[in-house]
Amino acid sequence: MIIEKNLAKYIVFAEDNIINALKKISDNKSRIIFSVTESGELEGIVTDGDFRRWLVQQDTINLNQPVSRISNKNYKFAHHTDNPEKIQSYFSNEIEFIPLLDHNRHLVAIARRRSDGIRIGNFTIDAHSPAFIIAEIGNNHNGNLDLARQLIDAAIAAGADCAKFQMRDLKSLYRNAGNANDASEDLGSQYTLDLLSRFQLTPEEMFTAFDYCKAQNILPLCTPWDLESLAMLEDYGMEAYKVASADLTNHELLTALAKTGKPILCSTGMSTEAEIAETVRLLQRLGAMYVLLHCNSTYPAPFKDVNLNYLDRLKEIGDCPVGYSGHERGIYVAIAAVARGAKVIEKHFTLDKSMEGNDHKVSLLPDEFRSMVEGIRQVEQSMGTGAERRLSQGELMNRETLAKSLVINCDLQLGQIITADMIEIKSPGQGLQPNRKQELIGKRARRTFKAGDFFFPSDLEESKVEARPYRFKRPWGVPVRYHDFKALLTKTSPDLLEFHLSYKDLEQDIHQYFDQSYNLDFVIHSPELFAGDHLLDLCSPDEAYRQHSIAELQRVINLTRQLIPFFKKAGRPCIVTNVGGFTVDAPLPLSERGRLYNLLLDSLSQLNMDGVEIIPQTMPPFPWHFGGQRYHNLFVDPQDTAKFCQENGYRICLDVSHSKLACTHHKWSFKQFVEQVGPYVAHLHIADAQGIDGEGLQIGEGEIDFPALAEDLDKTAPQASFIPEIWQGHKNDGEGFWLALERLETLF
Repeated sequence: MIIEKNLAKYIVFAEDNIINALKKISDNKSRIIFSVTESGELEGIVTDGDFRRWLVQQDTINLNQPVSRISNKNYKFAHHTDNPEKIQSYFSNEIEFIPLLDHNRHLVAIARRRSDGIRIGNFTIDAHSPAFIIAEIGNNHNGNLDLARQLIDAAIAAGADCAKFQMRDLKSLYRNAGNANDASEDLGSQYTLDLLSRFQLTPEEMFTAFDYCKAQNILPLCTPWDLESLAMLEDYGMEAYKVASADLTNHELLTALAKTGKPILCSTGMSTEAEIAETVRLLQRLGAMYVLLHCNSTYPAPFKDVNLNYLDRLKEIGDCPVGYSGHERGIYVAIAAVARGAKVIEKHFTLDKSMEGNDHKVSLLPDEFRSMVEGIRQVEQSMGTGAERRLSQGELMNRETLAKSLVINCDLQLGQIITADMIEIKSPGQGLQPNRKQELIGKRARRTFKAGDFFFPSDLEESKVEARPYRFKRPWGVPVRYHDFKALLTKTSPDLLEFHLSYKDLEQDIHQYFDQSYNLDFVIHSPELFAGDHLLDLCSPDEAYRQHSIAELQRVINLTRQLIPFFKKAGRPCIVTNVGGFTVDAPLPLSERGRLYNLLLDSLSQLNMDGVEIIPQTMPPFPWHFGGQRYHNLFVDPQDTAKFCQENGYRICLDVSHSKLACTHHKWSFKQFVEQVGPYVAHLHIADAQGIDGEGLQIGEGEIDFPALAEDLDKTAPQASFIPEIWQGHKNDGEGFWLALERLETLF
């Protein structure tokens, strides 16, 4: 059981309309709201089930009537002074929330049978959340408010989520009223008292430090070491509390903390397992929201004593999220703790390890803390879900290049039997994988084969998608290469062709492929990769590299002009270009993007673009280069993109798959993205997308809402042409393209 006193997300007023109540139910993700009068008296309860039952009983639906009209007045409740065991007895399979009322029936708290997570400020701590990272400043400010501010700034720069302090009322905490000169004290206590007496901030200075945290957008937390300190922190309005290891057995303080209704982070150092279990029982009985932090309270802790495997046992004992509060040297144990399931990480933080005070010596410097945060975030990304293994986009690309396929070694006519001696295993891996050879043997050929053709999964299926004429509201085409465009034109009748060039194509004699003119338009997709492993980058700060890229793109432009006479509908053909601006190790900060856009403009100004139009392509946040992941910086953000086009007169190719990935990664609205860049779109690449790097998927196999996308594009870019940009869609005579066009035809 958990008792919540932060009620805002659960409450609506009785006169609020049903629509607002439904929004509150959706927002709090708990499927329940409590309807109260203006005086705070509980009027009724509405669950999503209550709403559905009401809905089916209505002949006409009016969602603007007061929520009090549909609220359930027959609810189970308890008094806020009832003992925890009595409140617990009210829960059932049907009842997960118990309102706690005072003697005037005012709603003062809510008891929950279970927790979906613990919320501290804007952070949620649960099984799926990133680790909540605490910079434990403690008393490392050495009693200096200016130093405290410097530590807060450094913690923010290092990536901490929280800056934590400690507060003690020495007079009430120590038996000798905090007398640092008491000769009767043991050496250790005398040393500690001496430091504390000299290095504490006053309560007013502490609150000033908290205010500074809030102004700088980092969450302040504090460890109260005594009831007097807790009372002052409660008056201030602290969001949650940290309990030091030394107080895990201090049931009086823990009880007072639980009664605040705030989340509690409890370090478990210096305690036996029996003591930890006893504290857990106390916190559960009191309905506290708590996290247990594994800890070894030695300074520094020997690595052999850390015992990260105990995190599993701690989670079992506490039935709660767990974390790690570390005093060992370095950063690697904390990173490993996250891999072991820690959802809170606390490490001491200082600007100078040589300063007076024991905590400085086991603290991390800002650069060390920053490295720890980076390591934690990398580990979190790498943990995955534990679900069935799927190939990443990069693996799929490398499998195409490096793996092997089943290939036929002879010509074969439609309907003839495929025998074992016809099938060979060859590279590259563009076709059916070798482990499926037995499935092919004895099958009748469902198409005509030539020696050297790949077998594909569709050769094992009962039906096959065939090309046909398609009808769309906007100009459409298909991606082609020199060697296959004529064959594709025999199957369908597009308005345009988009030639995807390799750097080898720039060296070809085009007349061996073009011997007539076509009543079509065309688009060129410039190579990204050129000879010598040169990735096109018109924004490179390396001047020689940038000039090389400019020269290569000029070759593409020159070739495009040579192709114009072969296409009767070609006016000023577009060249789709990935302009560069990628980085290897991390994305660029916003402040540096402008410099790259300026380099791009300078590069474009050096090109002779007579008769053609360069249209930069919108990019994903994590592009694949050479089968590995990079970071893209330009034409990822819709505001950057629209501003570039508006100010400089350029249009773009909107790759909807790329841009959906960017929206997912950055948590942007895809609809708003399309609305912002739509007016500048000349051409579209259409494919589905999954997650943050699953690009080029077949239509309907990812996360894009294509009916909504089609509606938005009809409004913002009605004249833009498109192609289905399905990854490996050209295989098996364009099978992936035809399936995509089938699925898009009724929409576009």
